[in-house]
Amino acid sequence: MPVQLVNQIAAGEVVERPASVVKELLENSLDAGATKISIDIEKGGTKLIRITDNGHGIHKDDLVLSLSPHATSKIHSIDDLEKVRSLGFRGEALPSIASVSQLQLTSCWNGADETWQLTMNNSQASDIAPAANKPGTTVEVRDLFFNIPARRKFLRTEKTEFSHLDDVVKRISLSHFGVDITLRHNQRVVKALSAANSRIEQEKRIAELLGPAFIEQAVHIDFEYEGLRLWGWIAQPTFSRSQADMQYFYVNGRVVKDRLVSHAVRQAYADVLFHGRHPAYVLFFECDPVIVDVNAHPGKHEVRFRQGRQVHDFLFRAIHKSLAEVSAGDARSHDFQHFSSTPAASADETTAAGTNSSSVDNRYSSQYHGSQPSQASMPFAVAEQRRSYAEFLPGTGRQPMPDEAMREMPALGFARAQLHGIYILAENAEGLVLVDMHAAHERITYERLKTAREGAGIQSQPLLVPITMSVSAKEAQLVEEASNIFSQLGFEVDRVADESIKLRQIPVILSNSDVEMLTRDVLSDLLTHGTSSRIQQELNEILSTMACHGSVRANRKLSIEEMNALLRDMETTERSGQCNHGRPTWIQLTIAELDKLFMRGR
Repeated sequence: MPVQLVNQIAAGEVVERPASVVKELLENSLDAGATKISIDIEKGGTKLIRITDNGHGIHKDDLVLSLSPHATSKIHSIDDLEKVRSLGFRGEALPSIASVSQLQLTSCWNGADETWQLTMNNSQASDIAPAANKPGTTVEVRDLFFNIPARRKFLRTEKTEFSHLDDVVKRISLSHFGVDITLRHNQRVVKALSAANSRIEQEKRIAELLGPAFIEQAVHIDFEYEGLRLWGWIAQPTFSRSQADMQYFYVNGRVVKDRLVSHAVRQAYADVLFHGRHPAYVLFFECDPVIVDVNAHPGKHEVRFRQGRQVHDFLFRAIHKSLAEVSAGDARSHDFQHFSSTPAASADETTAAGTNSSSVDNRYSSQYHGSQPSQASMPFAVAEQRRSYAEFLPGTGRQPMPDEAMREMPALGFARAQLHGIYILAENAEGLVLVDMHAAHERITYERLKTAREGAGIQSQPLLVPITMSVSAKEAQLVEEASNIFSQLGFEVDRVADESIKLRQIPVILSNSDVEMLTRDVLSDLLTHGTSSRIQQELNEILSTMACHGSVRANRKLSIEEMNALLRDMETTERSGQCNHGRPTWIQLTIAELDKLFMRGR
């Protein structure tokens, strides 16, 4: 085939639209070590794309070669291909772009006194000519697809094409904080990003690119284990999206959209997001290039990991653990660093922790009887807490708390009142805390159910009078087939007739809930999830349903002791910032925000 036809076929993979050209040229600039890049665009990139950088440039002797197919200085052997560190390496971009545009290449080799220039016309290079001396490289692409009208017809409007191009610049800007990047469209500055080397500067750049709301709701993570490192920013579940439009994942500086990565992130967020909502994140995964194949996709959008399961588990644990630590107890600090030297809690320790904290359900039990516990009948933990912060409890003649006491207050402070049987009003060192008591208790109950299931199993108790329930034949058959599933959930339920089942035993933690309704809901979940193998994967969703039934309901009056006990449990419970449906469990109003509401100080 003729050289130009070969290049145009390659261009079909490399050059889809103006955004594709910008991506390839920006990656070349970054590979050249540029710390300053200027991008000039006209008519969405169809008329002009000009990218100028201050990188090390191209040697005069390599200018023509750089526009030849598969000419690259970035790899020399199969060994180099197995440990690629650069963004580009195939040598397809420049000749492919040149075959579908009018391309001019101007470059000054690092340290040289002369700048040289050549142009490409129908894949034929002109003679090299001297140009105005300027360090670095400038690539100018004009009239994209001028010689392929059919391809040009598939381009969208100027606004749409520039939007795609802008997204490419955004992705590059997020992954290379140390580079100055300027983007102009039709002579108007669209982006002017200064190098961001400190953490504060990086977060400022993220706020400029993704909006301040993301960085306000994000937590910084840094997790490292056996040569794998994951760092960046993950948004709290309260900042979820209706679509996956704010997910940026980089592998050794290369932006990828990988199914293994997406699955690991979805699993990590599974317990804290509404169904149908998507998390937001800017994450950087660093590893030995040997364990990742970046040559798995023509456009290099996907990668292949040689130890996929290990990478998946590492990503899941890092994000899952970081989200778990964004609890009420961490309300004043959202910066987490994890290192492999930090020992993980053993299963026995986790189970013990769940057992020690299980008294919370007894603490709330008085709500079901409409009475407040006496000091003598109160569980020991509550009595101890009552004594420990009795000075903070509302009472006749209570004096204002000294500054020392305010500073020593727990993150969520101490309860002052209950509003409409729904919300707890608490005072902490920052100001006012509002807690949705049902959502908070739902998360606490859910985490305990999971801990019990993973540890010693869910503790059950037999019913004094077994409950006989009428169900459909399909549901009765399911009870028979999935008896082991019910057993894992702490139930003992038997089929006693074609359309009848008998409930004999239930989890202790749900002793005060509507167990008949709960059983019907669990059956419905099991029917929805299908086969037993799928049910195993969805057990946490069933536990979520159980937790919802086992949590305190609205319009239940709680005593001050019970409210404070709930606050303390929130501070030590993983993911307590959201219930298992993704709703926030508490919000903070600072004194400054309250003053603003009442126009104080004006």
